Amino acid sequence: MSPTASPTTPPAPLSTLWSDPQRQALLATWLAGLQSAHGLVLNSVRLASADASFRRYLRVERVPPSGGGSLVIMDAPPDKENCQPFVHVAGLMAEAGLKAPQVLAWDEANGFMLLTDLGTQTMMQVINPTAAPPLTLYLDAVETLVQWQKASREGVLPPYDRPLLLRELELFPQWYIAQHRQFTLDAAQRKTLDDAFEKIITANLSWPSVFVHRDFMPRNLMVQDVTPLRSSLPLTPGLPTATRLGVLDFQDAVYGPITYDIASLMRDAFLSWDEDFCLDVTIRYWEKARKAGLPVGDDFGEFYKGVEWMGLQRHLKVAGIFARLTLRDGKPQYLADTPRFIDYIRATCSRYMELKPLLRLVERIEGIAVPNAYAFGRS
Repeated sequence: MSPTASPTTPPAPLSTLWSDPQRQALLATWLAGLQSAHGLVLNSVRLASADASFRRYLRVERVPPSGGGSLVIMDAPPDKENCQPFVHVAGLMAEAGLKAPQVLAWDEANGFMLLTDLGTQTMMQVINPTAAPPLTLYLDAVETLVQWQKASREGVLPPYDRPLLLRELELFPQWYIAQHRQFTLDAAQRKTLDDAFEKIITANLSWPSVFVHRDFMPRNLMVQDVTPLRSSLPLTPGLPTATRLGVLDFQDAVYGPITYDIASLMRDAFLSWDEDFCLDVTIRYWEKARKAGLPVGDDFGEFYKGVEWMGLQRHLKVAGIFARLTLRDGKPQYLADTPRFIDYIRATCSRYMELKPLLRLVERIEGIAVPNAYAFGRS
């Protein structure tokens, strides 16, 4: 997640930010060594945000002639987080011309990183979900996505292959069904799930591969620090649209189906829009991607089906992840969004005959009453 604390957040003593005095001392020593080179104001360190993982972010001010403004500190305990993928993908994004945090210093042994600061406002924060969707922002996101995908090349990022897709899907029965819903699948129900997983994976892997961010959504896209206008956002004239939005939380990037990131953007884990708007933006993405020579095919209907099936895989996975965050990691705020995923899952499954058995199973697990003709186990 992104560092989004207000720049006016009052600094807190470092001691109040740490439960581990030894780690606090390690950071203080490391920052002291960087103070002169980067003009750091050591007593300005404050919490910026926490991550769904074990990462968290701090913000520190700097003074002229170092440029003023602030920088971001990533705190990623090395026994829990591997920062190498973050550094690698940050470099790929810079090569692609995207606005991503630059790594200014890295204490690899202790898991600290000093980064450029992309600001304090995410795209999510300037959106009013009760107002008209901000088309301008979504089109900037589309431009950013196309530019990222144009930089794709094989062998640079881990493959989003069948074993990884299946491991992600298995989070749904493991954490959402068994742990959260306390529902025990019988043999027939487990076979229904396995058959559905095979269909989903086969459909998703039928699409060509590109660079995949994996969480390309408004919470991870940063806008310029301006007063939000809620329905539209004025941006710097002449600035290329693909660099108007900053990109965060990219360390899990892979090389996989081109349908994935547009599904993440338009079938958001935390925000839902009407189908007409999602369809409109997806069509605009498809048209721009085709013009850019990206492998989205010549039939939008087939592409949209691919996006829906990719979104289905993602929503099954995320439902499992959010249940795990609640039950294992003590972060219950994520599970509050799971009804959104179940709605996505049901909507997609209801449109495709081959997914109807999965729809009936999900409705059984959720305790959703349906007409007898659709009761679980009947054709």
